[in-house]
Amino acid sequence: MTDDDTRLALGPLDARAAALAGPNPPDRLSLRDHVVAADIGAFQVERGQAQRLRFNVVVELRPQEAAGDDVDRILSYDRITEAIAAELHAERLNLLETLAERIAERILGEPQPLRVFLRIEKLDRGPGALGVEIVRSRAGAPTSAAAAGAPRPVVHVLDAAADLPERMAGPAVIVPALPEGDRPAAATPEARRRIALLAIEQVAWALASRHPGLTVVATRTELDWALKQGQTVVWAPSKIVLDTPGAPEAAETGTLAAWLAGDLGASALVVHGDVAVPAGCRVPLRSA
Repeated sequence: MTDDDTRLALGPLDARAAALAGPNPPDRLSLRDHVVAADIGAFQVERGQAQRLRFNVVVELRPQEAAGDDVDRILSYDRITEAIAAELHAERLNLLETLAERIAERILGEPQPLRVFLRIEKLDRGPGALGVEIVRSRAGAPTSAAAAGAPRPVVHVLDAAADLPERMAGPAVIVPALPEGDRPAAATPEARRRIALLAIEQVAWALASRHPGLTVVATRTELDWALKQGQTVVWAPSKIVLDTPGAPEAAETGTLAAWLAGDLGASALVVHGDVAVPAGCRVPLRSA
């Protein structure tokens, strides 16, 4: 590595963007030293503890006709900060690398950007700033779920006595009921919540074992992929619920099913058996 390489790697992000721009550099939009507190990290000690993240972003823009003084014809700075906020609130993540990829993808989903330089640093995990830096271009950007047209599944919620319908057209998600009976005693609400979620997952695996065509899904990536394939799946809720800001605090079947249906933009929530769904459910509700 040359001295120039070291200077660019450790220096301001806009200096690197300028060095890689070529003889006819595009216009650049930059956001510097944007600090946000977030719950992120792979270690258990990081869970539930907000830590400061510092964002530096440089966006190279495609040539366009003169915008004059019209704010509607340019990429607004707000779109960059909104991309950061949206990904921080969409799901709790373990890795800065994942967060960086998703923010870059969201920014590249706008019509003007050609390339995104993004640096994210943790400010509270060591004696210095610990971070990751990526460069992503429009040519290599994956198609987002929104751009691809996410399917609108039907969410089915089953109580303990309900039978699985013989024919259940996909895409569909089955939310099994929290089983009745004693569970291990726990001293804190968080521990009781986790135990209840694990009890639901036990039912999910038991249900899938009796119906070979069903698959248990635990992550949002698995869930989104299965729905795009038109599959019917059984939801194991722990990871998505624990990693998503704003998810229900109570591990009650109807509450979880209504929240998931709303989050997925489901076309309907179908209740099989005696399960109470909270008032104000945003998804059309019907009984089987």
